[in-house]
Formats: sequence, structure tokens, C-alpha cells
Amino acid sequence: MTQTATSTTRAVDALRELILRGEFPAGSRLGEVELAARLGVSRTPVREALTRLAAEGLVELVPNRGARVCQWSVEELDGIFELRTLLEPQLTALAVPNAGAADLAALDELATRMVEVGHPGPGQDLDALVPLNREFHAKLAELARHPALAGALATAVHAPVVLRNFHTYDEQSLRRSLAHHVEIVAALRAGDPEWARAVMTAHIRNARAVMVRAAEDQENP
Repeated sequence: MTQTATSTTRAVDALRELILRGEFPAGSRLGEVELAARLGVSRTPVREALTRLAAEGLVELVPNRGARVCQWSVEELDGIFELRTLLEPQLTALAVPNAGAADLAALDELATRMVEVGHPGPGQDLDALVPLNREFHAKLAELARHPALAGALATAVHAPVVLRNFHTYDEQSLRRSLAHHVEIVAALRAGDPEWARAVMTAHIRNARAVMVRAAEDQENP
């Protein structure tokens, strides 16, 4: 692999992580010069990274105005959650027969840790929930062993992650979300794909209600 290709891959991974962590909120301008300095690369890898992330649906390339983090309308966001509702419960059900003891232990640890850092109180750390949540859902998609469905889901998941993260959740919605992770592990442990599918469906519907309401509030302040 050439040095340019290596720099591009590093820039793609680093910029994607910054966007998904909320370092650049939806609508933020992404200047090549500033990003190159921040990532420690030249402008060429940054330009290629922006193009690749645009293909993933994270970045919008605006003619004569540069790049910015994507924003979604209420209708677009609602459509994204419709797609996610079709894909992720199915992947979760497919994961059930493939989840071994080590997989269940890993998922259980992630679910438990999310409850610990997300539970309302003085120790709450909503930013810490983001990578744990991403790892939990990615693990389920991996266990499904269906790359085509998992690839389609990856794009659908990005949008709501970028838009709000967990800071948008009210206390009751957040408690439901955290409990869903724990119950999904219980369904996998019981070997019940329909239970797992049902909980994941409820999980996505809960997120959809929160995110769409937040988008509506932003469009109609």
C-alpha cells in the first residue's frame, strides 16, 4: 500500500470517527485545510476521505461551497428509520443461532456497561454510550453472517447517530433503550430469534420517536 493510500485510509477512519462522535455536528462545514492540520495529513487524503464519506452518507459535497456534515429533514430521517426497522430486527434474529458463549459474554458486558454509564445520575456519561452502543449493534450484525444486509444497515445507522446521539433522549426513553440491550442479550441466550426480533423492533421504534421529534423541533422551533 502506498503512503498516499495509507494516509487516505487513516484520514477516512479518523474523520468518520470524529463525525460519529459528534465532534462535527450535522451541518458543520468541513474545510480541507483545517482538517488536514487536525489529522496530520496533506489536503489530498482529506479530499479523498470526504469523497468516500459522502458515498457513505455522512458528508455532503456542495458545489462551489465545499463539504459539510449531512443534515436530514424529518421525512428523510423517518425514511431512514423505516429502512432500519426492516433490516436490523432481521439481522438480530439471524444472529441468534450463531451466538456462542463468548459472544453472549461480550454482548452482556457491553449491555451492562451501557446501563452503568447511561443510567441517570451523577456518574452518567452519555458520550461514552456512543462507542459502546455502536459496538453492541455491530456485534449483532457480524453474528448474523449476512454481509449484504449488514452493509445496507451500516448506511441507515449513520444518520441518526450523527444527528443527535444520546443527548436527545429524555430520561424514560433512555431507560427503555438501555433496557432493550439487556433484553436482547436475554433473547439471544434463550435462543429465541422472534423474541430478539421483537425487542430490536421496539428498540428502533423508541429511537425513531426520539429522533424524529427532535428533528421536528429543529425544523419548527
